[in-house]
Amino acid sequence: MATTKLAGKVALVTGVSSGIGAATAERLVTAGYTVYGTSRRGAQAGQRSFEMLSLDVTSDESVTAAVSEVIRREGRIDLLVNNAGFNLAPAGAEESSIAQAQAIFDTNFFGIIRMTRAVLPHMRNQRSGRIINIGSILGFLPAPYMALYAATKHAVEGYSESLDHEIRKWGIRVSVLEPAGTSTNIDANAPEADAKLDEYREARAVVGLSLTEIITYGDRPSVVADVVVKVASAARPKLRYTVGGVAWRLRLIRNVAPACMVDAAIRKQLRLNTLKE
Repeated sequence: MATTKLAGKVALVTGVSSGIGAATAERLVTAGYTVYGTSRRGAQAGQRSFEMLSLDVTSDESVTAAVSEVIRREGRIDLLVNNAGFNLAPAGAEESSIAQAQAIFDTNFFGIIRMTRAVLPHMRNQRSGRIINIGSILGFLPAPYMALYAATKHAVEGYSESLDHEIRKWGIRVSVLEPAGTSTNIDANAPEADAKLDEYREARAVVGLSLTEIITYGDRPSVVADVVVKVASAARPKLRYTVGGVAWRLRLIRNVAPACMVDAAIRKQLRLNTLKE
C-alpha cells in the first residue's frame, strides 16, 4: 500500500531490465512512487507496473532526452536511482586494454555523472530530491581479478560523498548502497578481457568459480530494493548503507581487523591461496 509520504512522488531508475533495477522499480511502485524505469532497449515485452524509457547512460543526448521526457510528463523528479552498470569477466588488470577500461568507467561511473548532471537542475529548482547510487562492497574492498570494476565502485564512493556535501543546501541528499554478491545475471554476459595473457589463465578460472558460488548464494535483488525505499523515505538519510548480512560482516572486518587479516580473508574467499606463488 502506498504511504502518504511517498504517494505522488516521481522516481527515475536506470538499468531496470532485470536484477536490482527491476526489483527497485517494482518496490518503489508499491511504496507509492510514479516510476520511470530505463534500459538501452526501452520498453520490452511483458507486463510492467511502471513506465519504461529508452536510455543509454553512455550518451549525453540519450540522458538529456530521457530526463526531459520525465519532466515533460510529470514536471518533477524526486528520486534518481543510478543502478545501470556492468562487470567484466574475471581477469588480471593488465589483461584489459585502455579502451575496455574506458568502457566500464563510461557506464559505471560517468553514467552516474551524466544522470546526476541532468537531474540536479530540476531538483535544485524544486529544492528537494534524493539521489541513490548503487555501489558495492567493492567500493571499500580490493577485488583481485576485478580491478577495473572495483575501481569504478571506489570512484562512485568518492563522488557520492563529495556531491552530498555540495547539494544539501537545496534539500537534496546523496546516498550510496553497498551490497555484497547479489543473485543477479550481471556476470552472465560479462565481456571477456580483450588482452588475455596465459600467465593469468589459472587464476582467472579459480576466481571465476569462486564468484559463481558467491553470486549463486547471494542476497536476492529485493533485499537491495527494500533498502532503496528505506533511504528514499528517511528524514535524515545516511551517506552509506551496507546492504545484507555478508556485506555488514565484510564492512566490520575492513574497519576493525588488521590489514593482514583482511588480505588473507580475501585470498581465501577467492581461493587465491590455492595457487602457486
